[in-house]
Amino acid sequence: MSELRNKMIMEMELRGYSPKTIKNYIYHVSGFVRFYKKSPSLLGESEIRQYLHYCITEKKLNEGTVNAGYSALKFLYTKILNKPWNVEKLTRVKERRRLPIVLSPEEVKKIFDATEYLKHKAILMTIYSGGLRVSEVCNLKITDIDSKNMQIFIREGKGKKDRYTLLSKTNLEVLREYWKEYKPKEFLFSGRYRTDAIKPRSVQRVFEKARKKAGVSKHATVHTLRHSFATHLLDSGTDICYIQRLLGHTRISTTTIYLHLRRMDLLSIKSPLDTLLGE
Repeated sequence: MSELRNKMIMEMELRGYSPKTIKNYIYHVSGFVRFYKKSPSLLGESEIRQYLHYCITEKKLNEGTVNAGYSALKFLYTKILNKPWNVEKLTRVKERRRLPIVLSPEEVKKIFDATEYLKHKAILMTIYSGGLRVSEVCNLKITDIDSKNMQIFIREGKGKKDRYTLLSKTNLEVLREYWKEYKPKEFLFSGRYRTDAIKPRSVQRVFEKARKKAGVSKHATVHTLRHSFATHLLDSGTDICYIQRLLGHTRISTTTIYLHLRRMDLLSIKSPLDTLLGE
């Protein structure tokens, strides 16, 4: 496996895959090798089908995780072992499209109010202000805050794409207060040693603590702030194409999921039953 592993890593690095994707692919291929205790070069289509079925029925993995394993094995066999891949026999699991959880503006404010430390409040506000992913807020540098044009520069977001997003006046005031107290050096939100970026897990813990203290019962995560940002913009009448650009979505279809989350009372849509009964 070590030789195949090194070949996979080199090939993925040459293709510009992110460190996270490389790590995930190696993880899934290693699980496949451990399952059969044989070299993948000695295994074929039937073994791959059996393994994916095992992941679904025995390991009870969700559709996204199974499909990630599918992608890793497909890469191994087609790009490293140069073997054919029968897409008719080896198909992806159909994923259920679940609507994301969204917080109301009042719930977002409660979470901010329940956040104890200035640094933590600045982090959560920045995520909500611009609809950032947790990895994006962790990698922000001081120079990425453009107070003149009131925007935040996202450097190499998902898919290695740069973009600009919103910087609110309230967020800027909190960031200035934070900067005066903490004096960050390179990264806007540094980790324990002040020279490295804060870890995503630390931000997740900050949000979870604030959510519980605020008494918000929804099963929300720090990523929910990004979903809430998009939905609240839609509710205020912002064009969905602009929201797509702010979020950094490649396809508009990814952004349109937020259309399902808009508040019906703001759309002035009445149920036909109310119309029928004359209410």
